[in-house]
Amino acid sequence: MPALVAITVAVATGLVLLVLLVPPLTSRVTPYFWQDLVAFIRLATSSLRCRRRLSRRPPLTLLDVFQEHVRRRPNRVLLRFRDEVYTYGAVERWSNRAARCFSGSLRLQPGQPVAVFLPNEPAYVWTWLALAKLGCPLACLNCHLRGRALLHATATARAAVLLASPELQAAVEEVLPALQRDGVRVCYLSSASPTPGVPALLPAIAAASDEPLPGHHRAGVTGDSKAVYIFTSGTTGLPKAAVITEMKLMLVANLGRLCGLRADDVIYTPLPLYHSAGLLIGVGGCLEVGATCVLRAKFSASQFWADCRRHRVSVIQYVGELLRYLCNAPQRPNERQHGVRMALGNGLRAEVWREFLRRFGPVSIWEFYGATEGNAGFINYTGKVGAVGRANVFLKAFAPFELVRYNVEQDEPVRDHRGLCVPVRPGETGLLVIKITRNTPFHGYLGDSQKTEKKILRDVLVKGDLFFNSGDLLMMDHERFLYFQDRVGDTFRWKGENVATTEVEATLAMVDFIQEVNVYGVAVPGCEGRCGMAAVRLKAGRDFQGRSFYSFTAETLPGYAAPRFLRIQVGSSPARAQVAPEGPAPGVLF
Repeated sequence: MPALVAITVAVATGLVLLVLLVPPLTSRVTPYFWQDLVAFIRLATSSLRCRRRLSRRPPLTLLDVFQEHVRRRPNRVLLRFRDEVYTYGAVERWSNRAARCFSGSLRLQPGQPVAVFLPNEPAYVWTWLALAKLGCPLACLNCHLRGRALLHATATARAAVLLASPELQAAVEEVLPALQRDGVRVCYLSSASPTPGVPALLPAIAAASDEPLPGHHRAGVTGDSKAVYIFTSGTTGLPKAAVITEMKLMLVANLGRLCGLRADDVIYTPLPLYHSAGLLIGVGGCLEVGATCVLRAKFSASQFWADCRRHRVSVIQYVGELLRYLCNAPQRPNERQHGVRMALGNGLRAEVWREFLRRFGPVSIWEFYGATEGNAGFINYTGKVGAVGRANVFLKAFAPFELVRYNVEQDEPVRDHRGLCVPVRPGETGLLVIKITRNTPFHGYLGDSQKTEKKILRDVLVKGDLFFNSGDLLMMDHERFLYFQDRVGDTFRWKGENVATTEVEATLAMVDFIQEVNVYGVAVPGCEGRCGMAAVRLKAGRDFQGRSFYSFTAETLPGYAAPRFLRIQVGSSPARAQVAPEGPAPGVLF
């Protein structure tokens, strides 16, 4: 660690002296030199700060950073949700009560994972902190999971307990017998339980002591300890649990600080907390700097700017679809009357970027790129419209990456006569791969070594090297700006979610009149990502039953994964196909 600090300081000092002594030379080399250098120094400083914290004995984790804010400013507001307000001190007390209830009533032991099946609400945050105080990893279950996928996620996390919301009662009761057979205790985080035999924990939590817990619960926590499991749809099969260690948690929570998030900021988070953007960057970023987070249960384009004015929001979180919805909403006379100074997110297309600035004013947009399970990412610190970052020389030295030629049809990188991957030239699209090093480790997926291995690419630039396969195609222009192009493999992105085509195919194959099914993503004008298309071949002599097909997809698949277009392949009679009901049902293309 001291050697890394010394090297970073020496390099930064040398570069600064070079610029001061030879300014004309550096300006000719690149007009972005100063921005590249400042961004690198901030990144290196942030990384060193995180590593220094976690190298202490005992380590200083994000929980400890939060508790330091509690000691310094207990009355500072941490959470706003509807008409509810929670200060740092109040969240500390609620998390203490919850931790005592979990360790007492539920008999949780350090290291036991707990699955949380909750929508966006303050209980999500104080439950997370309570589990951290017990040394228990938090498994964030997607609220859209149902049936087999919900059971799979709970089993993958090896959860001892499932904490759920009564809003998700139907999903819970569908899998309750199977969970109970597997020994998973199911509880509602509410005042009353709608399900016989499932306890409601909120009364016991409210009655528990709010005194701080003894430190022995977290005695074994280190920077490598598992802190959070975030589920993501990968290239094949059911959701995979990406492992977030204490070190990665702190590094991701510092992304907001790198983009300029301050203690006096109020950040608006309509993104789901079961994803890394909402929980780790949004809430985690507030825990890091001491800021305020405004939670919303679900995004609403009509209420967005009213919420921002009401809560005096200064920073908003987004995904590309969210800002497109805002731009497509009817124009209002007061839509530029807000205090938002910065937007932080990813997936923003250039045309939406420009329209957003034109309509809503000079908001500083910080676009970033990163995968939940990835070992590095990019931040667009220059504000270049449409770019996700820059491939500056300092960053490549800190976190080596490459864009390599990719054969889309064969779904694999192109290799030369030596068996090595072939880097693309500026202006060409290539697969992003990031070298796995001590500074950029890849922690893989919980309990699935095969899927972890599939994300590791070997012999990329030299024999024996290891790179993380992002599964994303990017392009670097001649100024070294990076642009996202598309995903590869058997996944597509829709409504801010990754959809695994093989998972959807396996579900649709259970329909009794379908012989074969192939699912893929198709571009839809005016929409981000790709929408689901299912090409089906019917069994001999069977009709396509649109209504029953729609009901089946609604019951078994998340809304974002259900195909919106259907193609009946040769072998069926289009004239005999029944049209699905109106609403969000799949369409039928012939």
